[in-house]
Amino acid sequence: MKGRRRRLGPSPTLAYVFLLPAAILLGVWVVYPIIYSIVRSLSGPQPSDFVGLGNYMTIFSDASMLTTIRNNLIWVVIAPILVTTLGLIFAVLTERIRWSTAFKLIVFMPMAVSLMAAGVIFRLVYEQDPDKGVANAILTSVGDTFSSSQGYPDARPREGDAVRAEGGGVVATGQPALIPIVGIKAGTLPESAQPAKAGASGAVWFDFTPGGGGRNGEIDPNERGLPGMTVEAVQGGNVVATATTADDGSFAFEGVSGAYEVRLPQSNFTARYGGLSWLGPTFITPAIIGAFVWVWAGFAMVLIAAGLAAIPRDALEAARIDGATEWQVFRKITVPLLSPVLLVVFVTMIINTLKVFDLVFIIAPASVQDEAMVLALEMWRVSFGGGGNQGMGSAIAIFLLILVLPFMIMNIRRFRREDT
Repeated sequence: MKGRRRRLGPSPTLAYVFLLPAAILLGVWVVYPIIYSIVRSLSGPQPSDFVGLGNYMTIFSDASMLTTIRNNLIWVVIAPILVTTLGLIFAVLTERIRWSTAFKLIVFMPMAVSLMAAGVIFRLVYEQDPDKGVANAILTSVGDTFSSSQGYPDARPREGDAVRAEGGGVVATGQPALIPIVGIKAGTLPESAQPAKAGASGAVWFDFTPGGGGRNGEIDPNERGLPGMTVEAVQGGNVVATATTADDGSFAFEGVSGAYEVRLPQSNFTARYGGLSWLGPTFITPAIIGAFVWVWAGFAMVLIAAGLAAIPRDALEAARIDGATEWQVFRKITVPLLSPVLLVVFVTMIINTLKVFDLVFIIAPASVQDEAMVLALEMWRVSFGGGGNQGMGSAIAIFLLILVLPFMIMNIRRFRREDT
């Protein structure tokens, strides 16, 4: 008819036909599980055990759940800030170094590793034994730089007329001073220890003959020296010289005359610095956050670097011409222009921290997993990891969804504003 307006393009019916498969999949995989989880969260271990809002009340009253919520707050506050800050630093560095492509590749490479594989890697990195764990190997190497003495915990002197224990250490008289030590545990004696021999000023040795025999207080052929011990020469209560025992336990003071006492300070009888207990209850959460930052810093760097490339160079050059320093240009021009990208990265990291599961499950040992627990892992443990209470697990899942939704909505609104 003449008055009817002709529609351009396909009819709405055809659009609905093409959208229907996606809508069905969305309903089956997203909408139905959410609705079912809400209904299931009102029940106990069995679907027929109706508890109402009891599961939600438990979330905010149970001591272990409160610890879990506290850990999630730590994650949300610390991890996104660290990832965004490091991503910004790396992105700025890529504009100022010659091998920027190689640098980006190295920083972004952890993104190619699954979170489970990253957890296995960092479980090894955080091993307590410095011979296995990289983190403690670095710390002990730095510690050995400032304290080179070999520690012999639980060792004690074989006391006699010229040797006595005093103030946690050992004091000996006589020149040369022969200081027999006993009580050294198996495996503590270093492989570098050589057969004991008295030096110009004396010797410190392990007064024990393998297989029996030998004479107490005297150096026997099969007894070994104690290397790396700090020895002090004391005159009138003051330390006038210091030496370190050689591999055969011998030592010599230089520039000392007259009578003096030989002292082994208490530091010789304490265990060497073995690093931090990364997988203990104190450091387990920061250690796992470190692994998370290692994985996601490259992702943040790539997004922020793309934002940096889009910043008008005219604004930066104009600020430099006006006399602004590089720090002022960065703080007052670069960061404000990057704020949309930084916010997207920050919000994305918040969502990822709320969903973190793999790293905590793999890195945290069973003995400290309660101290490192997060909501996503607690949801799995309560439902399928031996708890057998899918009602409580569903309540935690809905609680986690409620926490994530505001940040998802924030991201969606920002994307829409950018498109308009």
